[in-house]
Amino acid sequence: MVLKRTSHAVYDTKYHLVWAPKYRKWVLRGEIQKRVEEIFREIAEHHEFEIDTMEIAPDHVHIFLTFPPRYSIAKVVGMLKGISASVIFKEHPEVKKELWGGEFWEDGYFARTVGDKVTVEMIRKHIKHHRNPKAKQLKMF
Repeated sequence: MVLKRTSHAVYDTKYHLVWAPKYRKWVLRGEIQKRVEEIFREIAEHHEFEIDTMEIAPDHVHIFLTFPPRYSIAKVVGMLKGISASVIFKEHPEVKKELWGGEFWEDGYFARTVGDKVTVEMIRKHIKHHRNPKAKQLKMF
């Protein structure tokens, strides 16, 4: 486990995020698919996200990434979706014909947090352990 640091935080967070184009249309193909991946990588680099794994399927996106805790999950998803939609509509105006509502992505998304070695049960045990003020500190890392 590699802990990451910012000036005010130490963190180890990993997220699996999934979302789809509007109407679940198969628009993520060919050049658009490649460009969306490039855009996501550019956004990640600019905002200090680390993309572990990414798959751009024709009708949905999976991204496994980590990002500093100064960002909420909603903010990260919003940046990835908002910036990519704007760029794709600008560079590929033909996509607007398939997505007649003027939006590139569906409104919602799926998010799951993922851990390496610290399990749900370990966290529960750690928190319960702190009920006893004389208890010895549990080692989690």
